[in-house]
Amino acid sequence: MSKEKVTCTIALAGQPNVGKSTVFNMLTGLNQHVGNWPGKTVEQKTGLYMHDGQVIRLVDLPGTYSLTANSEEERIARDFLLRERPDVVVVIVNAAALERNLYLVAELLSMPVRVVVGVNMMDVAGQAGIHVETHVLQAALGVPVVPLVASRKQGVSELIDAALRLVKNPDDFAPNRPGIHAEHRPVLAEICSLLSGKIPLYPEDWTAIKLLEGDVEITEMVRGSAPEDWERIHALLKQHEDAYLDVAGGRYEWIGRMVRAAIIKPKPGAISLTDRLDKIATHPFWGLVLLLGIFGLVFWLTYTAAMPVVSWLDTKVISSIAESVRQVLAPAPAWLTSLLVDGLIGGAGTVLTFVPILVVFFAVLGLLEDVGYLARSAYVMDRFMHWMGLHGRSFLPLCIGFGCNVPAVMGARIVEERRARLLTILLAPLVPCSARIAVIAFLAPAFFGKNAALVTWGLVVGNLVLLLLVGMAINRGVFRGARSAFIMEMPLYHLPNARTIGLYVWYKTGAFIKKAGGIILLASAIVWLLAYLPGGEIEGSLLARFGRWLEPAGRWLGLGDWRLMVALLSSFVAKENTIATLGVLYGSEANLGLAEQVARTLTPAAALAFLVVQMTFIPCAATVAVIKQETASWKWTAFSVGLLLVISFGAAVIVYQLARVLGWGV
Repeated sequence: MSKEKVTCTIALAGQPNVGKSTVFNMLTGLNQHVGNWPGKTVEQKTGLYMHDGQVIRLVDLPGTYSLTANSEEERIARDFLLRERPDVVVVIVNAAALERNLYLVAELLSMPVRVVVGVNMMDVAGQAGIHVETHVLQAALGVPVVPLVASRKQGVSELIDAALRLVKNPDDFAPNRPGIHAEHRPVLAEICSLLSGKIPLYPEDWTAIKLLEGDVEITEMVRGSAPEDWERIHALLKQHEDAYLDVAGGRYEWIGRMVRAAIIKPKPGAISLTDRLDKIATHPFWGLVLLLGIFGLVFWLTYTAAMPVVSWLDTKVISSIAESVRQVLAPAPAWLTSLLVDGLIGGAGTVLTFVPILVVFFAVLGLLEDVGYLARSAYVMDRFMHWMGLHGRSFLPLCIGFGCNVPAVMGARIVEERRARLLTILLAPLVPCSARIAVIAFLAPAFFGKNAALVTWGLVVGNLVLLLLVGMAINRGVFRGARSAFIMEMPLYHLPNARTIGLYVWYKTGAFIKKAGGIILLASAIVWLLAYLPGGEIEGSLLARFGRWLEPAGRWLGLGDWRLMVALLSSFVAKENTIATLGVLYGSEANLGLAEQVARTLTPAAALAFLVVQMTFIPCAATVAVIKQETASWKWTAFSVGLLLVISFGAAVIVYQLARVLGWGV
């Protein structure tokens, strides 16, 4: 499919946790593009879908509770709708939380767009004793309404049919829009009259409502676009400062009518499946036990399911490829053979053996997100967040950090207060990302054998404890012990969708492979060059000289081999580069994997110290760049890097010395 054949554009809108992305993934599959909105760091998803011979361009708008410009997501969503004017907006709502979701529908109906409503999670609502009569809701709203169970692909095709009918027959769109209370209707009409012809991009009635709501962005836009009428408009707004109450009140009355007409609720006192599960998942003690147990299960699955494949790839596939290339290039110059075998295959090739680990990790993370558990994890961690002056919302970007620290830092934008947002950004690099966990998962079995899963679990828990202690220290020392509070929505539990999780794993793993094929490949070549020059021997190379200069610092951790310190420093490029560098520096031995070769050079105490410093070392270059971007301050960026440098080496030294005292040093 090509963009030249696109017949119409459909935008998908909806609040968070309504299944909007499930619908998008169901329709577009692998035929989608993920990037950033122009000039923004918020993710943009677009895709193509063939339906009855027509190629439809689908745009997945950021999840947003409203269209008032309080966040980047809200600004992006409404600017796209007003400026790009898609042919139809399909708004996905949660059948189990219809009353809250209809607020976004009310705002969309006030805009110059045609709307189709998809009522998703009908099965989940039914399990909770909630019945939505979609035909009644359609009559009440005056817009097409389609029942959905997107996780089973029920109603998705009918949803697109309804949207295309509206594209072909735009005059059939006659919605029942919410109104403003009678007291302020004359004011609204007068402002519309003053705006007439002044703002061609936005409709006058929508702009007037936003002015009455006190929307800062629209207010500034009108001030600049209609300066001659601004004084009169401003006077009207000052006289009717309470108008926003009537705007919101009109919407809630409209929502109330829709709900009374179309929803049959369960009898008071009925206990749903979500209520029963949350007795454990959100319990102050058992919820924490469950959370820690889930982390342990992730690592157990990683070692049980992924590590045999990793070992096979490392010792059989990568080593065999390296040996075959070495034989084929036997007549070639020695430096070329060394570059390809020791540099590229030994470096980036070894990193590709991480793929099974990441597939397992991303699959579990996608599963937890899809069933609705991640919100519970934020709730459970809320009291611990409060110890640092934060709240559960900060745990959500921190939780994303288990995938990658870059989106974790950017995800701190959901924290409104600047102090709490800054503290969240500073703590995000302490969350072990998937690349760090993959490095640990690669090395730990060779270091600790059957105890590898337990050691990895302990390292992750230790990182979280360290995060808590550092957060408390920064909050009390830098931010004078300030605190934040928030209210969080708990979505109902629902069955996971294999397709959604599969696409999540596909894109996350694909991004890793692209990185291995790009930045890690280049870094491996540079490491090889420094290890080859000037005479072709590693021990006399430029890299060896630099590594030996670092050896005194390494001895504090029991790292007598300079190659380990060089590998650690190379992780600044990308955390996976630790293994790539070790692959270059240690070379390959028949029937002996890289991890086993590294394990030969370390005592158990030194091995544990190396894993500790790897887990807490300064973040990768991409994360540092995003910290600078999000804080807009070199001072805070330098503070973050310096703090982690001190913490990582300090913690590793303490662990090494303590392990020696306990008799692990031999």
